[in-house]
Parts: sequence; C-alpha cells; structure tokens
Amino acid sequence: MNALAPTQQPRHCSDEEWALRVQLAHCYHLVDFFGWTETIFNHISARLPGPAHHYLVNPFGLNYSEVTPANLLKVDLDGHKLEDSPYDANPAGFALHSAVHGARDDIHCLIHTHTTPISAIVQKKKGFAHDDFYGAQLYGRIGYHEFEGITLFEDEKGRMLESLGDKHILVLRNHGIAVGESSIAKTFFLLWTVQRAAEIQCAAGALGGEDNPLPLAIQQKCTDLTAMLIRESGFATKFFDAMVRKMRAGRSLDW
Repeated sequence: MNALAPTQQPRHCSDEEWALRVQLAHCYHLVDFFGWTETIFNHISARLPGPAHHYLVNPFGLNYSEVTPANLLKVDLDGHKLEDSPYDANPAGFALHSAVHGARDDIHCLIHTHTTPISAIVQKKKGFAHDDFYGAQLYGRIGYHEFEGITLFEDEKGRMLESLGDKHILVLRNHGIAVGESSIAKTFFLLWTVQRAAEIQCAAGALGGEDNPLPLAIQQKCTDLTAMLIRESGFATKFFDAMVRKMRAGRSLDW
C-alpha cells in the first residue's frame, strides 16, 4: 500500500470524523515541518466523538509526513483496531493515550514528543522554569511523572493519571512530555509553547550568568491571560490554521 497515494473520504466515514482526520493529519505534518519528530516514533492521538472513547492514532512505521486522513488508525481504549488496516499502532503509545482518553473528558487530543530541548529540560531535577516569556505561560500547568522505563504496561496508567492530575502538560521525567487539550489546534499551540519554553531555557542556561526571576504573581498572570486568549478568542485555531497554510505553501499534498 502506498502511504502517499491520494486519499478521499470513504463512504462509511462521517463528515465529522473525516474533518477530524484531516486536522489530525495536518498536525502530524506540522510536527514534521517544525522538526519535532523522533523518526517513526512518538504519537499524536485525537478522540472521536461518542461515549466509547475511541481515538485516532498514527500507523506505526510511517514517517509523520506519510500520515494521511485515510491511513490513520481507529482504535479502542485497549489498542484494538476497529477498522481493517495493513498497519498496526505503536504499542508504546497505548498506555499513555488510552489512560488519558479514558479518564479525561476535557482532553480530546494528546501529543507526545521528546525533542532535544525538551528531553534536556525533563532530565533536570527542577524541570521547567517560569522566568521567560513562554515558561511563564506554563506556571501551574505541569504535572511531573517519574520515569518507569518505556511506557508499555497497564499498571502505570493510574500513576500517570495521578501525576497529571487536572493539568494539561505531563512531564515524563528523563524521557519527554505529553500535552493535551480540548482540540487539536489548542493541543498543538500548547506543544509549541512548551517547545519554545524549552529552547529558551536551554539557551539561557548555556549563556551562564544570573537569570532575572519573575515574581509568582506575574507568572500566574501570564498563565491566566494565555488561558483566556485560547478560551475566548479562537487564538489557537487562528495559529493552527496559519501554520497549516505556511506548511502547505511549501509542500504538495493530495488531500
């Protein structure tokens, strides 16, 4: 099967599901466009409407640039494929994604990455700082989970959820991050903010010298204002759509 072949909406696929598939495929391509992939590894999932908590995830073995709306896998919370596909999913993704999609109704998309700056930050005991423009927007929004090895096992689900609590960013210590929000656009914007915070923190640390600390009240203000922008202005959707236009201007896509 040619993963790059033109794809069209199958007859059995509702317009709502197809729109979600298109947006999720764009999200995969954006992560590739920004250079945040880990070759064929890591995962992005989007929950489908309905009470069953089914979700879409990438076919394991494909580059993110090869993901299309049609070849995304539909799976249940146990990782079982719900439709025929020549591909399987990455088993390392089930414990994390199924745990979150099964327990958090406010999270409809989850992105897991471990870029070099993010991996460097989560290696440090103090984790993310909140003294730069982007880091300040993450104040009070991060849960920390101790590293237990490759995330494969059912018994870790509860501990990951406990570490996440009611937050939307989970630091997997010595590993990477997972970010989740109520839409694909909001999740991607949150990922972008976390990535920028990590890049700046790494660069500032390499400079040496004393950092200029921000008061806790300013950190909280930045977090609150960011939440308001995303909630009330469609800010994240505008950002996502603009990034898709930027990406598509330099790439030829058949869907």
